Amino acid sequence: MNLGDLIIERATLGDIAAVHALEQCCFPSPWRREFFESEVINPGRFNLVARRGGVIIGYLFAAWIVDEMHINKIAVDETARRQGIALALMERCTAFAVEQGVTSIWLEVRQSNQEAQEFYHVLHFEPEYIRKGYYPDGESAVVMTRDL
Repeated sequence: MNLGDLIIERATLGDIAAVHALEQCCFPSPWRREFFESEVINPGRFNLVARRGGVIIGYLFAAWIVDEMHINKIAVDETARRQGIALALMERCTAFAVEQGVTSIWLEVRQSNQEAQEFYHVLHFEPEYIRKGYYPDGESAVVMTRDL
């Protein structure tokens, strides 16, 4: 996996417009821009952007409290998928979690999104339970966790 000129760094308020635009392209029920703004300024958050050529092509937004971390959002531009970007974001997040003394990471993924579930399984996440009707369109979520 050659990530070339990929730069992964902490997200700032100046990144929110590009992050929100990517969010709208990637998700059927996107977060509002204000949600991202709130996450960037909130302590106890670990938010990353991935840039190539100065353009944001991916992001990861996570929250942690004490010894638990939650991956709120992760996305990669459709034209940049399958290049190791999501993996690099998750690895950076996991390394940060370990530094903070986090012992478990959890996330939700659409029940219909088998590709994402397989990706998380490769990263040692295991399905814990189904959260019925989790998404605004009524689809259920698979809650997945990983112990560190």
